[in-house]
Amino acid sequence: MNEHTTTDCLLFPDIFDRPVVAKFDQRQGSSDGGAILLQAAERRLGLTSALATCMRDDRQSGKVEHQLSELITQRVMAIALGYEDANDAARLASDPIHKLLVGRDPVAGEDLASQPTLSRFENAPDSKELFRMTEALADRVIERHRKRLHGRARRITIDMDPTDDPAHGQQEFAFFNSHYHGYCYLPMVCFLTFNEEAEQYLVTAVLRRGNAPGSAGAVGILRRLIARVSDAFPKAKIRVRLDGGFACPKVLDFLDCEPKVEYLVNMAANAVLRRKAESAMKRARRASEISGQTEQVYGECRYATKKTWPWKRRVLYKAEVVRAADKEAKDNPRFVITNLKQSPLRVGLRNGLNAECIVTQSCAAPQLPISIPI
Repeated sequence: MNEHTTTDCLLFPDIFDRPVVAKFDQRQGSSDGGAILLQAAERRLGLTSALATCMRDDRQSGKVEHQLSELITQRVMAIALGYEDANDAARLASDPIHKLLVGRDPVAGEDLASQPTLSRFENAPDSKELFRMTEALADRVIERHRKRLHGRARRITIDMDPTDDPAHGQQEFAFFNSHYHGYCYLPMVCFLTFNEEAEQYLVTAVLRRGNAPGSAGAVGILRRLIARVSDAFPKAKIRVRLDGGFACPKVLDFLDCEPKVEYLVNMAANAVLRRKAESAMKRARRASEISGQTEQVYGECRYATKKTWPWKRRVLYKAEVVRAADKEAKDNPRFVITNLKQSPLRVGLRNGLNAECIVTQSCAAPQLPISIPI
């Protein structure tokens, strides 16, 4: 027993003749027994050991109590189990399951690292080490699926999107973001999807300041990720899907120069695009009035901005009228820039024109110590 142990008693006087008392005060008890399965999965993937090799240990060897591999494992496992705050280490240091996860005896093993030790550890890596750790994550994920699919895949889809990671207090590089209405970081996360599988796999997470532009760092991430995916799956088609914040000349020019890459980039509506889609919108309105339901009409056009695009690109649109109970009908046109050759209807139904954006994954910011500040 220690000062952090909580003893609760549950009484059931109205169910049995004698009172039943359940006490959660076992000295070597833990509520994280399922983490053993997580440890088994990690051993197969080898992620924490790969991350540890990316770091340089400059500490005095005679004063080291916790190896880098132990610190990484302790932190990653705690985050995976819902203890994202390093302050949780104070009450988890003697937890038998958490000690077992880092390779220590659950009963006789020494306690794990404290919060100050973990905080120093998280601030120790420099940008080069963080870069290597990000590469290690991508390599492990891609290699796992190369083995799973035996190197054969028809199409691999890369979804990339920024997402907010709310910040509290005076945290470095946490700025106010008007889109998310609060102070946050704005990490960039990437997912891979193989063939027609529904599951998406996190492959990259890059930490960025809270007021970073949506496309900041996108070209560098895509260039390295596409090269790795191509090496692992040389016969697979690569498709990149991006939200509206990436519809900028730098990103589009890069994608156009990748001969084996298909792309779909969501684009915000403007007066020119609305005018080009107006004929389809009229048909959608008529169809919606007749059916009393939401109706869509798909079409395409060629579009270029006056100053920043060197040529006209193919733009697909979904002219949609949305109807909901007890609400007026609402126009909801959507536009996507693409180099795909399929018909607008086929592209729209298979790649997300019916959704709010192209990226289908609901991204929660992964709080992993493997990100590169930009």
